[in-house]
Amino acid sequence: MATPSELAAMRRAIAISAQGLGTTSPNPPVGCVILDRDGAPAGEGYHARKGDHHAEVNALSAAGERAHGGTAVVTLEPCNHHGRTPPCRQALIDARVSRVLIAVMDPTSRGEGGAAVLRQEGIEVEQGVLEEEALLVLGPWLHSLRRDRPFLTWAYTASTSASEGEVNAAAPDIRELRSTHDLVIIPTEAIQEGVPGGHGPGAFRVPDAGLSSDPVKVLRTLSEAGARSVLIEGRDNRAVDLLAAHVDQVVVHLPKTPPSSEPAGPAVPVIPEGFRLTDVARNGRTVRLTAHRATEGP
Repeated sequence: MATPSELAAMRRAIAISAQGLGTTSPNPPVGCVILDRDGAPAGEGYHARKGDHHAEVNALSAAGERAHGGTAVVTLEPCNHHGRTPPCRQALIDARVSRVLIAVMDPTSRGEGGAAVLRQEGIEVEQGVLEEEALLVLGPWLHSLRRDRPFLTWAYTASTSASEGEVNAAAPDIRELRSTHDLVIIPTEAIQEGVPGGHGPGAFRVPDAGLSSDPVKVLRTLSEAGARSVLIEGRDNRAVDLLAAHVDQVVVHLPKTPPSSEPAGPAVPVIPEGFRLTDVARNGRTVRLTAHRATEGP
């Protein structure tokens, strides 16, 4: 069983892993914390983009000799293959850690898997530590792998008659949302990088062609670019019509209304049919609603 300090370390690893959202694809956003042999934090790191060091290597580099006999707490199973960087399971073995805690197992792991190799080297391994919490960050990446397409988010302002001020009120939140997605499809149908220049060189590209009229082809183009997450921006965006059946998450900005007011017209659902609310928060002069598809989509 994980100790309180190990659980705290895993939550820290989950938190810092989110700093890789929008730039690590096609790799996953991963975080790692190293505890020394006394259970005190010795180093931490996360994966920033493909081609750069992975989370475990960054954390071990920060921990130095204090990693010897310590515990590695990592949000995803350490990789077991040579890619652009050496396998992380070997870095953990070479650092002589005695214990590794893993939140989520890696379905892309090669051979026996990193966890199996660590156990063969006499390192204690515990799996499934705060797995559901780690999926808050890793969930879209895993969803993309399982569906063989990017995780799709649609963000818009709920009111069709929203004023310029109301739209501007939601702008900071939209900018933050863009930064956590690999690609953004704007209302003009142009495709942009969520974090301009944020992905690793040669590991990711922005499609330069416009949207096809074939949704299957659109999804393939986005996937082949290396995208694991895509944001569709705006209510009047043809990409919504093309990809509505594949949208996984909606983020709706509801403009502020007076404490008491008459309905402006017929009731209009604030979120699409087939989605369920998962978060409601006030965001400046708007209310932000987040909803996920109630059942698995295509």
